[in-house]
Amino acid sequence: MDALRKAVGRGTSDNPTNRFERLSVANDLEHLDPTDADALADRKVSTDYFADATQSLITKNDSPDIPFTYSLNPYRGCAHGCSYCYARPYHEYLGFSSGLDFETKIMVKQEAPRLFREFLRKPSWKCEVIAMSGVTDCYQPGEREFEVTRGCLEVALEARQPIGLITKNAMVLRDLDLLQAMAGHRLVCVNLSITSLDQKLTRVMEPRTSSPAARLNAVKQLTEAGIPVNVMVAPIIPGLNDAEIPAILKAVADHGALSAGYTLLRLPHSVKDIFVTWLDEHLPEHAHRVRSRIEACRGGELTDARWGSRMRGEGSIATTIAKTFQIFRQKYGLEHRNVKLDTTRFRGPGQNGKSQLRMF
Repeated sequence: MDALRKAVGRGTSDNPTNRFERLSVANDLEHLDPTDADALADRKVSTDYFADATQSLITKNDSPDIPFTYSLNPYRGCAHGCSYCYARPYHEYLGFSSGLDFETKIMVKQEAPRLFREFLRKPSWKCEVIAMSGVTDCYQPGEREFEVTRGCLEVALEARQPIGLITKNAMVLRDLDLLQAMAGHRLVCVNLSITSLDQKLTRVMEPRTSSPAARLNAVKQLTEAGIPVNVMVAPIIPGLNDAEIPAILKAVADHGALSAGYTLLRLPHSVKDIFVTWLDEHLPEHAHRVRSRIEACRGGELTDARWGSRMRGEGSIATTIAKTFQIFRQKYGLEHRNVKLDTTRFRGPGQNGKSQLRMF
């Protein structure tokens, strides 16, 4: 019955079948009375946090269209609940669903600061920029309680390890002290995602993220503190938020952003069905248009996993989006895409919180 009731404040109410599991759940509707309001009433679903005992923290990728090689993810799953999130299928590797489970069953790597320290002390580590996070948001709501991201930043500052932060949460301002200290050594760049300036849209599409106004304020405060900020207009959803590109770029430039980039909506595996269901439920008047324009950018499909095209799409609509972004990025002076972080200052963390120089 719960599967039929809308989950309040969540990106999806559904839990599609895990593609790695042999068992699935089917709804039995025969016993329901359509006039039974209690059976169909909206429901609140709490967020459950679980200790993640993983001993492997830093992930390496060799994808040619991802601008970083190494990443650190303090959490698995994300309570932000973005309906379009490409990371949802990763939760299936844990035995969960990519739907409601992804945003309500969060794995917390509480030992991440210790593991990060041990990783950076390895003689084999040749300092490169590490992205935090490459999959789920390192400043999702649980970070306020667990402070795993902050602990990792403390280790990074001690070791002079450069970090590229990726988030859509204004909670990043909580760590302004650490980020400002890191920026003084050219060790950090904040990549802040702004998908729309429409609060009504973001509230249903990204239900537990910061408001657009809060994110713009974060851009301003970070910039004023001397921290370089790149804004990601991500994802761009054809027919839904692509018309906002000029306004978003103007707003972030006015608030001090150094550069801007974008990615086109990606809908791998079960995310396709989750997003389409979300469209039908929240924006039925736009659903057909959005879906058809996504398909026009993806060779007639809702997704395209090919390297080189998965981030940008193809066809006339994708080309128009790319040209529009380029024109307004140039107009507002947001072309300084690559912030050069300093890898030469790396000194490695010590065992007792005291950094140590390497001899070899």
